Amino acid sequence: MEKYLIIWILLGLLFSSFFGYYLYYYKVKQPTKINLVLAIIRSLAIFLILLLLINPTIPEKVLFPQKTKLSVLVDNSSSIKYFKKDSLVKHILESLKTDKKLNKKFNIDYYSFGNKFQLNDTFNFDENQTDISIPLKRISKIQKNTTNPILLISDGNQTLGNDYQYVKIKEPIFPIVVGDTSKYKDVKISQINVNRYSFINNKFPVETILQYDGDEPVSLRYTIEKNGKIIFNKQVNFTKTNNSRILKTFIKATQEGPNLFKSKIQSLKNEQNRTNNSKNFSVEVNNKQSKILIVSSFYHPDLGALKKAIESDKQRKVNIEIISNEKNQIDDYQTVILYQPDEKFNLLLNQLNNKKLSFVLITGSKTDWSFINTKSLGINKKNINQLENYSAAFNSSFLTFSQKNIGFENFPPLLDYFGELTISIPHQTLLFQNINGFSSQKPLLISTNERNHKKIFLFGEDLWKWRSSSFQKDNSFQYFDKFIGSIIQYTTNKKIRDRLDLDIKPSYNINSKILISAFYVDENYQFDNRATLLLTIVNKDTNEKSILPFSLFDSSYQIYLNSLNSGKYEYILTVEGQNISKKGSFVVNDFFVEEQFTSANSNKLGLLAKKTKGELYFEDNYHLLIDKLVNDNRFNIEQKSKEISTSLIDKTWMMLFVIFLLSLEWFIRKYFGKV
Repeated sequence: MEKYLIIWILLGLLFSSFFGYYLYYYKVKQPTKINLVLAIIRSLAIFLILLLLINPTIPEKVLFPQKTKLSVLVDNSSSIKYFKKDSLVKHILESLKTDKKLNKKFNIDYYSFGNKFQLNDTFNFDENQTDISIPLKRISKIQKNTTNPILLISDGNQTLGNDYQYVKIKEPIFPIVVGDTSKYKDVKISQINVNRYSFINNKFPVETILQYDGDEPVSLRYTIEKNGKIIFNKQVNFTKTNNSRILKTFIKATQEGPNLFKSKIQSLKNEQNRTNNSKNFSVEVNNKQSKILIVSSFYHPDLGALKKAIESDKQRKVNIEIISNEKNQIDDYQTVILYQPDEKFNLLLNQLNNKKLSFVLITGSKTDWSFINTKSLGINKKNINQLENYSAAFNSSFLTFSQKNIGFENFPPLLDYFGELTISIPHQTLLFQNINGFSSQKPLLISTNERNHKKIFLFGEDLWKWRSSSFQKDNSFQYFDKFIGSIIQYTTNKKIRDRLDLDIKPSYNINSKILISAFYVDENYQFDNRATLLLTIVNKDTNEKSILPFSLFDSSYQIYLNSLNSGKYEYILTVEGQNISKKGSFVVNDFFVEEQFTSANSNKLGLLAKKTKGELYFEDNYHLLIDKLVNDNRFNIEQKSKEISTSLIDKTWMMLFVIFLLSLEWFIRKYFGKV
């Protein structure tokens, strides 16, 4: 393009020169010096007009001032209000917004943080958790390779996330400490570790961590109460050096359902903060434990993986047995898993079929398909003596039970015999076979239900690799374990799958946002998005009753419960116009995590400032920080340059110059009588 532009300009130059020559030399018999001047002026004017018509672009460097970015991070947690510093923080922010010198030097962005981080310039200080590490990481990522300052307004107390003191950040941080920095004597219940579930008449462990901040030796009484009655007490001694104690005890589960307990440590004389002297906890007590039997003719890593996954739910107990030709005692078990059956399983399969008991059947490299094909299970495989690796492809249309995609496509393949699989009974497919990256639309895992005789078929071994892969991906076994748990729950249930399901925890902390999800299907077991779901909750202490509607979200119904008082609640979930309901209970624990601190953590904020080459300021001298930022040469306004391309026709002076040349030509011709 640039090559052709030069050609056009040269042609324009030749044409304009020829035109001037022709007009004032070729047509004139005796040209003079005036003719030469006129020829030059006319040629130049014509050339400039042609140049404007060609309209080339001209690169230019433009200088512009660039302000430094100042990010103001504001602690929006309820601890600010608890320290009665919410008005002060708003005053500091107003001072920042109205300071002319500061705003002239900086482009200021305001962010709020608590249990979430967002761009914000209004603050209500009502968030129930504080994570300082996330906003620091996010701002550092936003600013990339710059060293723009960060102003952090906080009490320095963190209740969530990684320790902000060790966040890697290159931007200088200037904290403003709000809150009382004085050190007071304090004793608190730092943490309670307890199992979520227990079983009736069993003893469950309770571990309590106590902390003391003071110089004088003290002896205090620690108690655990249930329904106002003390069930455990112990005298605990603290000193300045021996200021932390771990108490362990066992409590017998005597009542089925949610059990609410209150732990208390005796208050110190003139103790400033007594809210952290007590903490509630709850345990869901179950009356029965499900028993699952795994039967195999040989040992395999899958057996251990299945056992661990199933027993991750403490309501379940797994026994592993090597098959024998004797009659198996299966009446005590709620689910039986048949691992790679062969002819030794004949008697057991007859028992299961005769009693219409649900089971899970897993095949693999040692499965006797000739035997399975004779048992009228609804599955048949014409296999050849060749093994194949089958990866998984998730079926989002699966409706038998609720199951999310936990990354099945990325799990290692399962091993089974290659062959044509025929399924002659109604079924739903959760996972399809994927061979070498191509989905075959042939089932890898199916569910069946013939007159409440439920079965799960999984065509492949090496599930232990799936569990290991799930851990590598999520740093936890929970997603794989829940997947296996869903299979067990389906086959354990003695009735047809409930049309109405509810996802609710047995306990919550006060002031936390309680999310409850419900799942409802019609009589054909298709998700019904037309239903009206209502949740009725009753506070057992006050008998206060609330009826709340669910909102539809994707393929579930959801509702948030906010501002519930502590105590025990009973609920009833109903579907309007349907004789379907779910009942249960949950507990709200009286625990305000943001009120567990006695003072602001200026030491940690000071270390953060020092590490990042910033400075620490306190609430009473924050104006010095404004002066510091205004006068700090590290953050001066910089002159930046950028290259822009402008069209020649946009240059006004070019048109004016052409008019000048043509006017000058006319004047000379007029003066010398050439007109």
